[in-house]
Amino acid sequence: MRIGVIIATNDVETAFNALRFANFAVAQQDVVKVFLLGKGVELDRTDDLKFDVRQQARTLIEAGGEILACGACLKLRASGGSELCPLSTMKDLYELVRDSDRVVSF
Repeated sequence: MRIGVIIATNDVETAFNALRFANFAVAQQDVVKVFLLGKGVELDRTDDLKFDVRQQARTLIEAGGEILACGACLKLRASGGSELCPLSTMKDLYELVRDSDRVVSF
């Protein structure tokens, strides 16, 4: 199955659980793409010992999942993107939604 996950929050517990879900789906042999939107693009700036969002993101990428981040949202935050939040476009979000069998948003 192709699963799209949209994360539009910088709440660490919510983002952590969204990425845990994405990692579980990859482990089930699903194709997973995560799109960070709005406050979600702040994912790589989080630093929480209890909810290690960055480690969940690294695990996802290492397992073959993909993370994309809204370019306009990054620019509003004076960020050019990063390994965990690569600069992407609305076209990428559209294609994620169009091509996914299921889309989950957090």
